[in-house]
Amino acid sequence: MYNWSVDLTELEKNPQRAVIWKLEQSINFGLNNERLSKKILKKYWEKLRLDPARKKFLKFLLWPKKY
Repeated sequence: MYNWSVDLTELEKNPQRAVIWKLEQSINFGLNNERLSKKILKKYWEKLRLDPARKKFLKFLLWPKKY
């Protein structure tokens, strides 16, 4: 992931915030051939600020309805 507008050294002082930021950036702006951890995504789900359409799609993938 390429980012030039955020000071990553400051961000990494708070590990939880850094993980949330990286998840948000990866989902909203592209993964660059990286894979997301389903476990970590579910762990921070409530704290993520995502594009509504992407969040709805990810919710569908993570918690499919069982009929």
